[in-house]
Amino acid sequence: MRWTDVTEIAIALEDARPDADNVNLRFTDLHAWVCALPGFADDPHKSNEKILEAIQMAWVEERD
Repeated sequence: MRWTDVTEIAIALEDARPDADNVNLRFTDLHAWVCALPGFADDPHKSNEKILEAIQMAWVEERD
């Protein structure tokens, strides 16, 4: 997975952290969780607030 794989990351996060409060989370935590996902293979420094927000929104939608 890469930072642009927003939906795939959201699904993986829901599988890995089903009890996490994905609405009220810090982007620093989200960044660390994404980087720790099995299969994530992108440069950790290539993320930004816009990407992390997109991942968060996709994760919220995935949970619904």
